[in-house]
Amino acid sequence: MVPDTAFRGLIHHPESLLLYTAMTGLLPAIVLCGRYFYSRRVIHGYLEHAMSRDMGDIEGFYMNSSDSCLWVAVLEGKVVGVVAAGGLLKSGGAVELLRMSVDRSCRRCGVGVALGRKVLEFAVSHRYSSVVLGTTAYTHAAHQLYQRLGFRCVGVTNGYVTPGARCSLLEQIFYRVRHHHYSLNVQNGKITSNGQH
Repeated sequence: MVPDTAFRGLIHHPESLLLYTAMTGLLPAIVLCGRYFYSRRVIHGYLEHAMSRDMGDIEGFYMNSSDSCLWVAVLEGKVVGVVAAGGLLKSGGAVELLRMSVDRSCRRCGVGVALGRKVLEFAVSHRYSSVVLGTTAYTHAAHQLYQRLGFRCVGVTNGYVTPGARCSLLEQIFYRVRHHHYSLNVQNGKITSNGQH
């Protein structure tokens, strides 16, 4: 009787079919709303984390140490890009490219390349052996920029936990990103992507 009542009986109840169809259509919308909500929550957590650390004290974190620096790109009096470099104590002579961001209106205009080169020049002048970076960017253009600068992807972490995330079960379900790891050797003042001079 259960299959008879549950399924075959639906033919005689079109209002139930309509309700179930509407609910089935709502499920993808609910999932997308959940992904948007938790993505927004994680990004805001990341921004709060950044402001409580280096971005809340740019001068103290980047300008008062010889192992780090921050550059901005200014166009017509407006900041259109930023990038930073921070020495990694544990990585045997590596400096990390950090905070790379270019205003949407100035992308593909050479601003990102100019900022990236500043970090590479910093690495060479401070005798670092390599420059590393990590990105969760999904845009192909961001990865092309790093490759154009000579970086090569050395690994990908699926399910990366963004700094500032709360690591709740719902965040893990709705907010999943891939973290790409890039590296570039700058040994002996020469910039190479594969370690060869």
